[in-house]
Amino acid sequence: MSDEFTSEIMSMPLIALRGVNVFPQTEVRFDVERQKSILAIDTAMNEDGLVFLVNQKDPEVDLPTAKDLYTMGTVAKIKRVLKLPGEHIRVLVIGQYRARLRRMLYEMPYFHCSVSRIDDIAGEPGPEAEALIRTCANLYGAYRKAHPRFPSDEFHGFERPDDPGYIADFVVTQMDIKASEAHKVLIAQDPVKRLKLVVKYLVRETEISKLEGQINEKIQTRLTKAQRESYLREQIKTIQEELGNKEDIGAETAEWRKQLKKLKLPQQTAAKIEKEIDRAEKLPSYAPDLSVLRTYINTVLELPWHKRSAVSMDIARAQEILDEDHYGLEKVKDRILEYLAVQTLAKDLKSPILCLVGPPGVGKTSIARSIARSVDRQFVHMSLGGVRDEAEIRGHRRTYVGAIPGRVMSAIKECGYSDPVFLFDEVDKIGSDFRGDPASALLEVLDPEQNKEFMDHYLEVPFDLSNVMFITTANTTDTIPRPLLDRMEVIELSGYTSEEKLNIAQKYLIPKQIKANGLKQKNISIHKDAVEEIINSYTRESGVRGLEKQIAGVCRKVARMIVAGDESRQVVTAKNIEEYLGNKRFHYDKILEKNEIGVSTGLAWTVVGGDTLFIETACMPGSGHIQLTGQLGDVMQESAKAAISYIRAHASDLGVDEEFYKNKDIHIHIPEGATPKDGPSAGVTMCVSVLSALTGRAVRKNVAMTGEISLRGKILPVGGIKEKMIAAHRLGIKKVLLPADNERDLDDLPKTVHEQMEFVLISEVGDAVREALI
Repeated sequence: MSDEFTSEIMSMPLIALRGVNVFPQTEVRFDVERQKSILAIDTAMNEDGLVFLVNQKDPEVDLPTAKDLYTMGTVAKIKRVLKLPGEHIRVLVIGQYRARLRRMLYEMPYFHCSVSRIDDIAGEPGPEAEALIRTCANLYGAYRKAHPRFPSDEFHGFERPDDPGYIADFVVTQMDIKASEAHKVLIAQDPVKRLKLVVKYLVRETEISKLEGQINEKIQTRLTKAQRESYLREQIKTIQEELGNKEDIGAETAEWRKQLKKLKLPQQTAAKIEKEIDRAEKLPSYAPDLSVLRTYINTVLELPWHKRSAVSMDIARAQEILDEDHYGLEKVKDRILEYLAVQTLAKDLKSPILCLVGPPGVGKTSIARSIARSVDRQFVHMSLGGVRDEAEIRGHRRTYVGAIPGRVMSAIKECGYSDPVFLFDEVDKIGSDFRGDPASALLEVLDPEQNKEFMDHYLEVPFDLSNVMFITTANTTDTIPRPLLDRMEVIELSGYTSEEKLNIAQKYLIPKQIKANGLKQKNISIHKDAVEEIINSYTRESGVRGLEKQIAGVCRKVARMIVAGDESRQVVTAKNIEEYLGNKRFHYDKILEKNEIGVSTGLAWTVVGGDTLFIETACMPGSGHIQLTGQLGDVMQESAKAAISYIRAHASDLGVDEEFYKNKDIHIHIPEGATPKDGPSAGVTMCVSVLSALTGRAVRKNVAMTGEISLRGKILPVGGIKEKMIAAHRLGIKKVLLPADNERDLDDLPKTVHEQMEFVLISEVGDAVREALI
């Protein structure tokens, strides 16, 4: 037997509602936009004013049919109709009774249907209904207090306190719940079951309201002054929106479209930006996404998509600028001039990607600035030292709060041109962690085949970086990932000789520091011998950064003397340099005073240039024990063992007692024991030192050597030849023994070093013995 109580069937117009439930005995206002619904209201007004109101199953459907509607709804009487601007109307209705859709009589030009009235299941309220009514009254009172939209006066009860069905219908219309939940209440015919459902919703909503209150209270206590102001501004915006004072962004979007059209971007990029502009146009002024979109659109439109520098093709002028700013660095200068020459002939030439590798202070960063000046391009600098986040290169995706473009695109935007000289400084010191690998992100930036469509995560549109002249700097290539290194043209910058440092100081550093410290040429004169003394006794470096600091120290001393009243011209010489800079800080090794047994002179490479080292060997009666001291690394210890093994294997040929490894202990020591030392290039030097100690033949004091040794006695090539030869020249060495395979490296030596020293190419230990031992 059905529990549905129905009465006669009636026909009337039908209006499909979206997300609005009308209950019996309640007044509801809603706006009507559809022409079909407006016709239905006109028809009802001309008849008895009754209309059947039913909800759509899917509110997104614009043109519903009978199958898109629920069957259960409410018959309501139209009380008032108000016309709004734009052919819209606002309707005030009073719900009469529940009804069920029986048949759709016709759907055009409006919905007209037959419905049957459905009454509540009759019955006297029992104890359960009484308990539910009291619970509902208490919960509804608490719910009203928690919501500011209700009046502040106390709730004194329902108009019909004994009618559970009426109470359920009344309360549900006062609650902010989903339309689908309200519809469940509408279709419940049993008043007690209906009230149970409403109480369930009230319990939930009351708990949510309590939690919201607690959260709001915590937030309010944490709000700073700036946050309170921001909150108030948002409230003002909301009030203005309610008053109809909407912020019109139409002028702004029109300007964006004008800029977009003027830029003539690729079709795909233009479509993407147009889509974002459309989104911004549809958002209300108070929407948080609007400011995000505004920032994004302005960023994209401000990029220099087609703006290029008027690059100078005057090679003579470029040469003049490079020579004016830097002394030496011929390889870099030649490469830039070659690029300009080729670009003059081939207009579509892609810019080179150079990697300048050398010790600190040799001018890697400053030559990049000079390159930009010589080719009339903007200069952009980005230091990669310590960068560990991939987003520094590619940017953050816009899903993150506070997202911004990567530093590459930000720098391009700031400089205003699409073809600057872009310097990535300290590329060898890039790191990686859980946030990504910046070196991998750089692969796309520095690859000529990929960077023409570089995609920043924030911008999400391709940008052409192929016209940018990328230059990177590094102290060593050992820590640069191989795929990244493969994309760059490596140019090695060696340290300066003392003569080169002297020229740089006289031509560039001294005039620069005199001006920087507020002095004039009449106030100070720094003699050549003073500069040489600073180079040799106050600095130990491959570059000139420390030298410039010392010259600056001298100038500051003079400036203080002038301010104190002594305006006489200060003449700085090697004899009085200590008055300005204090005691000497460094003492370079000096050549041995005489030929000694067991002491040979070796050459080493360090990050600050070349250096010399003395290897000492002592032989004493013992049992064949070998001792190595001086903080030698694993590779250097292995070189010493290889040298001794070679001597044992060829003892008779070398004139050594074949039983020496049984009755003699050998101790090899390299002074400056606090300094760690490693590498294979001292192999031949240790071999000569041990042979000298075993045979009693002294080593020539003016001979230095370098080279790796094999067990067969072959001398293998080593690196850092230029720096090592400069160190030997500084020490006063006249003859240097070096591997024959390093002959090509002699072409890079300064002219003065080449002229004042003798270089002997050796292929095996026997060659070194003949040249070094007396």
